[in-house]
Amino acid sequence: MCAMSTARLQRSLTRCSAKLSVQLVGRVVIRFVYIFPRFGVGLTLMMNRRDFLKWSLAGGTVLAGARSWAQSQPAERRLKLFNTHTGEQLAATFWANGQYQEGELVAIDRLLRDHRSGDVFTIDRRLYDILYALQQRLDARGTYEVISGYRSPATNKMLRRHGNGVARNSLHTHGQAIDVRLTGVALADLRHAALGLRAGGVGNYPGSNFIHLDTGRVRAW
Repeated sequence: MCAMSTARLQRSLTRCSAKLSVQLVGRVVIRFVYIFPRFGVGLTLMMNRRDFLKWSLAGGTVLAGARSWAQSQPAERRLKLFNTHTGEQLAATFWANGQYQEGELVAIDRLLRDHRSGDVFTIDRRLYDILYALQQRLDARGTYEVISGYRSPATNKMLRRHGNGVARNSLHTHGQAIDVRLTGVALADLRHAALGLRAGGVGNYPGSNFIHLDTGRVRAW
């Protein structure tokens, strides 16, 4: 029965130019992911088998809504960044034509390098997606002023020695964190929007006028 429903769902997804991946998680929970390559977006759902079968019977309606959502997503994702330490600025379209743009990503990675050591690191691409999602959520077109991007282990150790409240295994050293503010947006509004995304960690530093964002577990401080 489940296999038949999956096949039926796959035919509907094909009409939407989507690709389906169905996985069994545990004994009764099903996770399925469908991706719209044309729009560069995807959707993941998890449910038990009974709900999955009910859902599949109404698949046409749900998929129509999903397709409409996918079509509403911009074809390009663009960020404007300013490094407050080096004075460098960059406007980069890091996503286009349904995929990340490697040349643009390399340029952003360089801007976010450890300004003390000059070390460049490959930043977690999800971090750029979070920054972009915040812009969309706030309907903002400002520039992200970057206080800290990648931080080398040596720099992190030095900062810890100076007692700046730096974590021993900071996500900055893994390319998974960034400290920013966004021009034209109040810091409190930026923090509130970030919390609403529930995409990772959010730290609030109003005294220094920035928030921390990372791709770790969802938490706030």
